Amino acid sequence: MSKAKTLGELKKSGYQSRSIKEELRENLIAKLKKKERVFEGILGFDDTVIPDLERAILSRHNVLLLGLRGQAKTRLARLLVTLLDEYMPIVAGSELNDDPLKPLSIYSINLIAEQGDKTPIEWVHREDRYVEKLATPDVSIADLVGDVDPIKAATLKLPYSDQRVIHFGLIPRSHRCIFVINELPDLQARIQVSLFNILQEGDMQIRGFKLRMPLDIQFMFTANPEDYTNRGSIITPLKDRIESQILTHYPRTLEVSRKITSQEAKLTNDQKTNVKVNNLCANLLEQISFAARDSELIDEKSGVSARLSIAGYENLVSAAERRLIINSESKTSTRVGDFWGVVPAITGKVELVYEGEQEGPYMVAVNLMGTAIKNEFLDVLPHPDKLKKDEKDPFGVIRAWFAAGNTLDILSDSSDKNYKNALKQVAGLENLAKTSGAKGDELYTYMELIIHGLVEFDVLSKEYLETGFSIRDVLADMFDKDMFDGLSN
Repeated sequence: MSKAKTLGELKKSGYQSRSIKEELRENLIAKLKKKERVFEGILGFDDTVIPDLERAILSRHNVLLLGLRGQAKTRLARLLVTLLDEYMPIVAGSELNDDPLKPLSIYSINLIAEQGDKTPIEWVHREDRYVEKLATPDVSIADLVGDVDPIKAATLKLPYSDQRVIHFGLIPRSHRCIFVINELPDLQARIQVSLFNILQEGDMQIRGFKLRMPLDIQFMFTANPEDYTNRGSIITPLKDRIESQILTHYPRTLEVSRKITSQEAKLTNDQKTNVKVNNLCANLLEQISFAARDSELIDEKSGVSARLSIAGYENLVSAAERRLIINSESKTSTRVGDFWGVVPAITGKVELVYEGEQEGPYMVAVNLMGTAIKNEFLDVLPHPDKLKKDEKDPFGVIRAWFAAGNTLDILSDSSDKNYKNALKQVAGLENLAKTSGAKGDELYTYMELIIHGLVEFDVLSKEYLETGFSIRDVLADMFDKDMFDGLSN
């Protein structure tokens, strides 16, 4: 349809008015019939959240997305814009996006009465039909609904009893748009009350005015369950007026979590070209998030955002890039040792319970990495302490090498050549990594994983250095301590 410039041209074009909920519904049906992906970039919700949201749209419902931090609630809401028509006609100059065939404001009603079919028409792109407001305790009814504007009254020389002196808030200005309120429980109860009639009856009150304005809005709300007990709550009558409440969730598999992290991480072209993140490191990073969500040291009610993995991925690549630059190398791969550069991405994104506070954020992060290393280790190798009596110890040669008094220094900034040579000197380590399925660039990462895994299972001991780690036999530390105690006596 060509873009009409006047009301008369719009009528001749065959344009028919429809509500935004009908618009969303019809466009969703068209996409579903064509087997098109409706919410592009949303991963892990194909069988859970997205079908629920599609059913809500087909039912023409207002929606509450309920879930912990970092579960793509706001992104889902923003993607609803793709279900709108590309352009929407409005009465030119209308502050309420008035439908030319169904004007709402006094301005548009009077303009059409004066100019008839010559009334000028403007077209609004769908991207401009999305309005978002973060609920904070200082949000007022004037912000959302509106207030009397004394400056407008003085400029137009109108009394306060005239409707034209009203300055409309965000909700009326979102007529024929998608209006999103994020973190709804943070909105004061008395402000939530002001939404009752807008949602149900379509009227509102501004100061002394009671306006019957059948606003046409698709409401979307987001909330975190934590807010119900910590900061505020959604009052029951308001929840009753929101027809569909949809629960979101974190990725349920490593594979989905990896895809989300890879999609969302922001890397430079140099980082993408020069630093390779192999499968083992990618899995290990996601294991940290999964371990955090199961940790007794972290408040499960707060959740662990997907942003932890995303920021961690960026830090991991940057740790490898820094090492590459220091050693004047052209390309490198991430190592297990690079994960200690991920600690700053962990400490700021987890809410600790009392026991976690006692441990401290840094030690909690280190413990999470230790748990992740154990989980990844056990995916390819048996538990060192649960070998059967008649089973050959796959770690025997490595144990013997360290028991002979040898040590392994893994330095954070060592060149790739020195890093590989250091791991190669450990007897039996390379063969064990190869029999575990490691090959190519992953071989040395697997070798390092085995070393760190044996440390986590107390087969070896690890001493933290300023520039890395020193690995040695766990009994050697005990003998050294005994000898020192004997000398001191």
